[in-house]
Amino acid sequence: MVTSTIKYLGDLRAECTHLKSGQKIITDAPTDNHGKGEAFSPTDLTATSLGTCMISLMGIVAMKNQFVFEGGSVAITKIMAEAPRRIAEIIVEVQMPKLDFTHEQKRMLETAAINCPVAKSLHPDIKQSISFSY
Repeated sequence: MVTSTIKYLGDLRAECTHLKSGQKIITDAPTDNHGKGEAFSPTDLTATSLGTCMISLMGIVAMKNQFVFEGGSVAITKIMAEAPRRIAEIIVEVQMPKLDFTHEQKRMLETAAINCPVAKSLHPDIKQSISFSY
Protein backbone atom coordinates (compact mmCIF):
# COMPACT_ATOMS: atom_id res chain seq x y z
CA MET A 1 0.00 0.00 0.00
CA VAL A 2 1.31 3.44 -0.94
CA THR A 3 2.21 5.57 2.11
CA SER A 4 2.48 8.98 0.50
CA THR A 5 2.54 10.88 -2.76
CA ILE A 6 4.78 13.76 -3.74
CA LYS A 7 3.90 16.43 -6.27
CA TYR A 8 6.59 18.73 -7.62
CA LEU A 9 5.23 22.28 -7.54
CA GLY A 10 8.15 23.92 -9.33
CA ASP A 11 10.70 26.37 -8.00
CA LEU A 12 12.36 23.56 -5.96
CA ARG A 13 9.21 22.98 -3.89
CA ALA A 14 7.19 19.80 -3.38
CA GLU A 15 3.90 18.92 -1.71
CA CYS A 16 3.86 15.61 0.16
CA THR A 17 0.55 13.99 1.06
CA HIS A 18 0.15 11.26 3.67
CA LEU A 19 -2.55 9.13 2.07
CA LYS A 20 -4.10 7.59 5.19
CA SER A 21 -4.70 10.95 6.90
CA GLY A 22 -4.64 13.43 4.02
CA GLN A 23 -2.11 15.57 5.92
CA LYS A 24 0.26 17.60 3.73
CA ILE A 25 3.83 18.82 4.13
CA ILE A 26 5.53 21.31 1.84
CA THR A 27 9.27 20.94 1.29
CA ASP A 28 11.60 23.54 -0.12
CA ALA A 29 15.24 23.41 -1.10
CA PRO A 30 17.45 25.16 1.47
CA THR A 31 19.02 28.53 0.77
CA ASP A 32 22.48 26.96 0.67
CA ASN A 33 21.34 24.67 -2.16
CA HIS A 34 19.53 26.99 -4.61
CA GLY A 35 16.24 27.14 -2.70
CA LYS A 36 14.22 29.69 -0.79
CA GLY A 37 14.37 27.83 2.52
CA GLU A 38 10.73 28.67 3.22
CA ALA A 39 9.83 25.17 4.48
CA PHE A 40 11.50 21.99 5.69
CA SER A 41 14.09 20.69 3.25
CA PRO A 42 14.26 16.94 2.60
CA THR A 43 17.33 16.68 4.84
CA ASP A 44 15.57 18.76 7.53
CA LEU A 45 12.78 16.19 7.47
CA THR A 46 15.28 13.35 7.81
CA ALA A 47 16.87 14.95 10.87
CA THR A 48 13.50 15.91 12.33
CA SER A 49 12.22 12.37 11.77
CA LEU A 50 14.95 11.09 14.05
CA GLY A 51 13.75 13.35 16.87
CA THR A 52 10.07 12.60 16.38
CA CYS A 53 10.76 8.87 16.25
CA MET A 54 12.77 9.05 19.48
CA ILE A 55 10.18 11.02 21.44
CA SER A 56 7.33 8.86 20.09
CA LEU A 57 9.08 5.67 21.21
CA MET A 58 9.68 7.22 24.61
CA GLY A 59 5.96 7.98 24.82
CA ILE A 60 5.14 4.38 23.90
CA VAL A 61 7.46 3.07 26.64
CA ALA A 62 5.84 5.36 29.21
CA MET A 63 2.33 4.38 28.09
CA LYS A 64 3.09 0.64 28.17
CA ASN A 65 4.69 0.95 31.60
CA GLN A 66 1.98 3.25 32.95
CA PHE A 67 3.98 6.33 33.83
CA VAL A 68 3.68 9.94 32.67
CA PHE A 69 5.98 11.34 29.98
CA GLU A 70 4.12 14.40 28.64
CA GLY A 71 6.14 17.59 28.41
CA GLY A 72 9.33 16.29 26.85
CA SER A 73 10.82 18.05 23.84
CA VAL A 74 13.62 17.62 21.32
CA ALA A 75 15.90 20.15 19.63
CA ILE A 76 17.50 18.99 16.38
CA THR A 77 20.63 20.41 14.76
CA LYS A 78 21.51 19.10 11.30
CA ILE A 79 25.09 19.43 10.09
CA MET A 80 25.72 19.05 6.37
CA ALA A 81 28.90 17.92 4.62
CA GLU A 82 30.06 18.49 1.05
CA ALA A 83 31.52 16.27 -1.68
CA PRO A 84 29.13 14.57 -1.75
CA ARG A 85 26.48 16.80 -0.17
CA ARG A 86 24.94 14.80 2.64
CA ILE A 87 23.94 14.86 6.30
CA ALA A 88 27.14 14.43 8.31
CA GLU A 89 25.71 14.69 11.82
CA ILE A 90 22.40 15.04 13.62
CA ILE A 91 22.59 16.51 17.11
CA VAL A 92 19.60 15.48 19.21
CA GLU A 93 19.02 17.28 22.50
CA VAL A 94 16.20 15.63 24.44
CA GLN A 95 14.75 17.81 27.19
CA MET A 96 13.02 15.44 29.55
CA PRO A 97 9.84 16.49 31.36
CA LYS A 98 10.38 17.84 34.86
CA LEU A 99 9.13 14.64 36.48
CA ASP A 100 10.66 12.30 39.04
CA PHE A 101 11.69 9.35 36.88
CA THR A 102 13.22 6.33 38.54
CA HIS A 103 16.62 5.11 37.36
CA GLU A 104 14.87 2.22 35.58
CA GLN A 105 12.38 4.54 33.83
CA LYS A 106 15.25 6.73 32.61
CA ARG A 107 17.06 3.66 31.30
CA MET A 108 13.95 2.42 29.48
CA LEU A 109 13.25 5.83 27.92
CA GLU A 110 16.81 6.42 26.77
CA THR A 111 17.16 2.87 25.40
CA ALA A 112 13.94 3.26 23.42
CA ALA A 113 15.09 6.59 22.00
CA ILE A 114 18.52 5.50 20.82
CA ASN A 115 17.09 2.31 19.31
CA CYS A 116 14.14 3.88 17.49
CA PRO A 117 13.49 2.70 13.90
CA VAL A 118 14.75 5.91 12.30
CA ALA A 119 18.00 5.80 14.31
CA LYS A 120 18.53 2.22 13.14
CA SER A 121 17.64 3.13 9.52
CA LEU A 122 20.09 5.99 9.06
CA HIS A 123 23.38 5.28 7.33
CA PRO A 124 26.16 4.54 9.84
CA ASP A 125 28.23 7.40 8.40
CA ILE A 126 25.68 9.86 9.84
CA LYS A 127 26.89 10.69 13.33
CA GLN A 128 24.05 10.73 15.88
CA SER A 129 25.01 12.89 18.88
CA ILE A 130 22.30 12.37 21.49
CA SER A 131 21.95 13.97 24.91
CA PHE A 132 19.24 13.77 27.57
CA SER A 133 18.66 16.63 30.03
CA TYR A 134 16.62 16.00 33.15
